[in-house]
Amino acid sequence: EAEVFLDSNVLIYALPRRAEEPARQAAARELIATTEFGLSFQVLQEVYVTATRKLAAPLRPKDALRFLEPFLAFPLAEGTAGLFHEAARLSLRFGIHYYDAAIVAAARELGAHTLYSEDLSHGQEYEGVKVINPFHGLSASP
Repeated sequence: EAEVFLDSNVLIYALPRRAEEPARQAAARELIATTEFGLSFQVLQEVYVTATRKLAAPLRPKDALRFLEPFLAFPLAEGTAGLFHEAARLSLRFGIHYYDAAIVAAARELGAHTLYSEDLSHGQEYEGVKVINPFHGLSASP
């Protein structure tokens, strides 16, 4: 169980080599260092793929694994049939993308009431899970 859930974008901004956005990197690292949170395997997978393939300066796979390994000790929502169905239901109910709904469903599964994400609307609530954009008010990405 976890009161707080982190979306992949928070971890992505905290990655090494993200110095092009220092304010977001600092905010992400501060949140990770000072908050007890849960994640899902979907989040870890998204971070790994982004870190090794989608960044301007991708990390080597072993460096991405080194970054992600400590997060395996946190509460993790697993991809189950129940989570799949819940995500599909939330997607239909709220009109959000399936993968965003899967993040909300994973947060709910862990009992989180706060979801830190920049991908969903800041302040929006999804069946007891409130979205907070930890980068709200920071300058936009270049």
